[in-house]
Amino acid sequence: MARINVKVKPGCKQASRLEKQEDDSYVAFLHARAHDGEANTELLKLLSKELGVPKTQIEIVAGAKGRDKIIEY
Repeated sequence: MARINVKVKPGCKQASRLEKQEDDSYVAFLHARAHDGEANTELLKLLSKELGVPKTQIEIVAGAKGRDKIIEY
């Protein structure tokens, strides 16, 4: 299993995208708002697409209610 750090920026007006940083962490720009888990759901879909891993294999292990998250897949 691998772990990555993701900083989430919800409520962006453009299409959702994922950017890799120099320190091997990621920044996720999400169209969904941080309301009722919508941003987390969109984040899991985006990571699944970008990493080529099924959504069921991706888990938010820390930061589910914050913007800084640790993801395990």
